Amino acid sequence: MRDPRELLEAILELHAHVRDDVVAATERQHVEALAAVDRDHAGDTIYAIDVVGESVVATFAERLAHQHAFVLVAEGLPGGRRSYPEGRDEASADWWIIIDPIDGTRGLMYQKRSAWVLTGVAPNRGPATSLKDIVLAVQTEIPLVKQHLSDQLWAVRGETPDVRRHNRLTGESRPIVLRPSSAHGIEHGYASIARFFPGGREDLAAVDEAIVLGALGPPAPGKARCFEDQYASTAGQLYELMAGHDRFVADLRPLVGALLGSRGLPPPLTCHPYDICTALIAEQNGVIVTDPYGGPLDSPLDVEAEIAWAGYANARIRAHIEPLLQEALRTRGWIDATRPFEQQ
Repeated sequence: MRDPRELLEAILELHAHVRDDVVAATERQHVEALAAVDRDHAGDTIYAIDVVGESVVATFAERLAHQHAFVLVAEGLPGGRRSYPEGRDEASADWWIIIDPIDGTRGLMYQKRSAWVLTGVAPNRGPATSLKDIVLAVQTEIPLVKQHLSDQLWAVRGETPDVRRHNRLTGESRPIVLRPSSAHGIEHGYASIARFFPGGREDLAAVDEAIVLGALGPPAPGKARCFEDQYASTAGQLYELMAGHDRFVADLRPLVGALLGSRGLPPPLTCHPYDICTALIAEQNGVIVTDPYGGPLDSPLDVEAEIAWAGYANARIRAHIEPLLQEALRTRGWIDATRPFEQQ
């Protein structure tokens, strides 16, 4: 396998261009213009602000193809992927590169919260190439207009992640350290079940309540013993775990699809591989990321797979919360009760 670091500088440059171009667009255009729907895909809605990032990625891919052969996986491509250089057979490519130009579009276009540029790189294993094959991951914060600092993180499998804080006013970047929480539990900390879009919210909230009740017992009158944060960005959720801001996060939206179908309702918008293609960074930084059964997270590198996941700031929190999560899911029939619990 070739060294993935060969691609790092080009990807960092791509991320910087997307960040800067999107910030410039948010400075020039009104919120309503950025929030206009450009088109609808099966996986998600593409807004005007997304198009800014897509154009930068297209230019990046053409330039990178002068030096590398790769399969690009991204929304908007026919079949969800394309080989570069143009006309090159997929089997002869060195890499699969999966990109999400803006993860957290909705919060950013309304200037509520940062979004993220995401890229994962895996050696070519054909259509079987998956999340677990990713050997290089980069995620870069796209800040709000009123925000002058933003973070950029990257990791090579088996190595400690690099994290840098960029000052867009001076152009300077400096290294920083992110540390997940060392707390033993979720009391007086942030612990959340993702339910930021319509579709099964009340059912997901019931799982949240069951976990909190099991972990902390009945609440005292007028007191809040833990909190939640509905950050509508998978990369943002992982960042919050890495930074010590959150202790537990789970995104279970794919698991409510059958339940909604039984009610005559459509499936919900869910997490896809491009949303979580930088999980490697969190894992290399000490965060534990699992599938709903407690096993290693994995999925084909495509734009269609629906991914349910859980993240824990440390092993003690996992030991405390995961059995409660498993019980809540099995009780509701959301996962196979006969499948054994997995321990990474």
